[in-house]
Amino acid sequence: MDLSFTPEEQKFREEIRAWVKDNLPQDISHKVHNALELTRDDMQRWARILGKKGWLGYGWPVEFGGPGWTAVQKHLFEEETALAGAPRIVPFGPVMVAPVIQAFGNAEQHKRFLPGIASGEVWWSQGYSEPGSGSDLASVKTRAERKGDKYIVNGQKTWTTLGQYGEWIFCLVRTSNEGKPQTGISFLLIDMKSPGVTVRPIKLMDGGHEVNEVFFDNVEVPAENLIGEENKGWTYAKHLLSHERTNIADVNRAKRELERLKRIAKREGVWEDTRFRDEIAKLEVDVVALEMLVLRVLSAATSGKNSLDIAGLLKIKGSEIQQRYSELMMLAAGPFALPLIREAMAAGWQGDFPGGHSELAPLSTTYFNMRKTTIYGGSNEVQRNIVAQTVLG
Repeated sequence: MDLSFTPEEQKFREEIRAWVKDNLPQDISHKVHNALELTRDDMQRWARILGKKGWLGYGWPVEFGGPGWTAVQKHLFEEETALAGAPRIVPFGPVMVAPVIQAFGNAEQHKRFLPGIASGEVWWSQGYSEPGSGSDLASVKTRAERKGDKYIVNGQKTWTTLGQYGEWIFCLVRTSNEGKPQTGISFLLIDMKSPGVTVRPIKLMDGGHEVNEVFFDNVEVPAENLIGEENKGWTYAKHLLSHERTNIADVNRAKRELERLKRIAKREGVWEDTRFRDEIAKLEVDVVALEMLVLRVLSAATSGKNSLDIAGLLKIKGSEIQQRYSELMMLAAGPFALPLIREAMAAGWQGDFPGGHSELAPLSTTYFNMRKTTIYGGSNEVQRNIVAQTVLG
């Protein structure tokens, strides 16, 4: 197997690297490299910069306004932006719902929704999980009842990431109780400014407000916001999940954080500890293996093969790697990995660390936050069952 890039691909990498260097705001990259909290403005500003270049929908085909890049080019773009300290693209619009709209939406929906996603102007949220319907997504109970040219939606979604910023939300809703649970689900796009939509924050264990509950109380949704056919939403959801689980792997952030781990280990004097360095080496081997698996998924997607099963493996390994590098950073920092005081950090305080160890201040919040990774997107226990059934037989 030849794992080297062609001269054309290397030239493409250099072009991406140069453009990102010239266009990525330094205040944003500083926050990313030091794991400081990004504001909505930070994320939206970078999205609009990419949108203006035509690269926010970097995975889109040319016919929908994307660059039409190959799997390798997309991977190189993700790698160069991550290593430069660019924020991770908020995936709900360009990476998740856009491919569903492109594949299953009609021409009017393409015209109505895709431009706002491509430009970074419209913030999308994901309405999948419910209380009691997380990994068992087919058991969703949020009800959408058809009345004339509208659906009346009632129910609740939970763990809605960054839903406090959402302008639109794509939801799995139940439109029928007949037959298998999967056969009565539809895929609906809902304006979050609609009367009856309520967003309530869920405070995380690190004190942050990242996820939310979203309630629907007799929300009127035009029937034209239905994607594809009624009761066929499960098919569209599986299409989306293949993109989500590939995205969850986040291998390029893992490569960036691996280098950060090495810097912290050297600065904190544990790099010379052979056992600790062994743990870093094992992590690096897993990151390289994950990268190869990502390329395999992207290659399968390019050739038209179904990559969902492999995407489940990506989700398992990627989430475990994220937890491991956050744990090793905490171990390297020792007592300096103090709990984050958010109000003080927002005011500019970086911790009273001797020798200027201010970059250690956010380590504990990253560690706490990463506890979620093996649960969201379908828990790893469920993913292992799926892999056992569909891949191993």
